[in-house]
Amino acid sequence: MADQIALFVFPDDAGMPRASVAMRDGFFFVSDGAGRRIARYSSFGDLLFLVFNDEAGAEPDGLRMRTETDGQMTRWAFGFPFRSPGRIAVDSRRHIFVEEIMPDGHHVLDAENQTLQDSVVLRFDQDGRFMYFIGMGGRGGPPFPRIAGIHHSVNDELVVVSRLATGWKAFWHDAQGRQFTVQLRNSAIPAPPGLYDFFASIDAVFPAPDARKLFVKIDYYRDVFEPLTGNRAGTEALNSYVWILDVDSEAFEGFAQVPFFEHTHVERGREARVSLQYSMMGVANGGAMLFYFPVEDGRALLRMNSDGSGARKGRIRIDPEMLVFNSFHLSPEGALSALLADEWSATMALWRMEEFVAGEPRPWARPLRD
Repeated sequence: MADQIALFVFPDDAGMPRASVAMRDGFFFVSDGAGRRIARYSSFGDLLFLVFNDEAGAEPDGLRMRTETDGQMTRWAFGFPFRSPGRIAVDSRRHIFVEEIMPDGHHVLDAENQTLQDSVVLRFDQDGRFMYFIGMGGRGGPPFPRIAGIHHSVNDELVVVSRLATGWKAFWHDAQGRQFTVQLRNSAIPAPPGLYDFFASIDAVFPAPDARKLFVKIDYYRDVFEPLTGNRAGTEALNSYVWILDVDSEAFEGFAQVPFFEHTHVERGREARVSLQYSMMGVANGGAMLFYFPVEDGRALLRMNSDGSGARKGRIRIDPEMLVFNSFHLSPEGALSALLADEWSATMALWRMEEFVAGEPRPWARPLRD
């Protein structure tokens, strides 16, 4: 049906469902990989248009197929041969950009970076009409390595983030259609002052929405050894930093340390306090960073400025049953939206967090208790 989403239609599939949500100007844009469709909804949840694989099913009930000669319409649909749409992003013109996996015969093996190039970005206009696809090098280019994120930066510049065996790459497309690449190698991860005997992992890469900058979250660890035997007993987290990379100069211009999420739990009748690393949710205008940690009744939040100042903690409450599947999106203004699901239904949620993300308190955002 037109208002359904196919999150769990393949019980034998070990992978996570390919579904994603983005919010722009109060409209929700949803990508449904298993259902092979993308849709736009109003802020009240009304379906406005649908782009669907017309070879995989009948015309959606209640929607009219639109043509170039149609007049004013409020609900319409277009056919497009989707294979498995994934991550979705929307620019200020409400043009839609969707990750798509290419057929096997169009995959390219990159031996130098030990990766398979198999993904492109499909571009649709504000009404859902297909325009063209984007690959490495721009319009109509060869496939990207497996995509880890699709974002928009200053002046609607498209940023495609890919994760490789050797590190991460950000493919930046400017308004003139030119592309330049920023490469982050695992072998050249920066180290904060005074930190030695560590190993590190890039956890997330986000572009700033209002500047040509990349925010790179890096987690640092060290090996732990048994004091008597000297045998390696495991690893422990040292800290996390976000490094700010100026894309034009390709140089890091600063960093901010991310504090731990402190959690107290009861173990064998005794309280134990543990320090855990936040995950990065995104970057808003002005370099405001948002982090999260899963808790029993939702998500614990941490916002910080790009220089590490202005730290503020809060919490959003989510019914645990609605976290069977979740996909979050942070808008440039600081509004947080999500696609949530239990075993039977899916829900689109919106938290108006602009003042909290900008550094101002909101009534719903209460400090986390120790």
